[in-house]
Amino acid sequence: MFAELFDEHAHPLHRYLARRVGVDVADDLVSETFLAAMRGQESYDPERGSVVGWLYGIATNLLRGHAKRETRLLRTAERYGVDLGVAESLEHTVVTRIDARSHLRRIAGAVAGMSGADRDLLLLVSLAGLSVQEAAEALEMNAGTARSRLHRLRAKLKEVTHA
Repeated sequence: MFAELFDEHAHPLHRYLARRVGVDVADDLVSETFLAAMRGQESYDPERGSVVGWLYGIATNLLRGHAKRETRLLRTAERYGVDLGVAESLEHTVVTRIDARSHLRRIAGAVAGMSGADRDLLLLVSLAGLSVQEAAEALEMNAGTARSRLHRLRAKLKEVTHA
């Protein structure tokens, strides 16, 4: 069962994570996601949602943990004047990876300024290609709430691109 699950979902999950944090970190996060899924398979309840939502929920939580650890590391290095030569914070990385053209810079700024939950919702739908229902399951939120948030976020982005 897990081999089939991995074969079907590892590549799209990796592509989504790589767009957020780069290929090397994505490699680790995909492995951690499937390890956590294997260890916690009894927590998966098909009545609560799809396996895609469950996997992306695990990955999103791991991604948040990575961002927190990276932020702590950078703050500690800054406090002690150590140059680690590591990537900037997750939010800044998202911004700098987006094409430098004018309207994309504005979009990147808007995305970076979003709350973590809003950014995760938007990126799960737009980058990972999850349905709103699957993204809602991944983020453990009501699908109606996810739809209304996504509508509001897209409207904000539309404003930014037409400013």
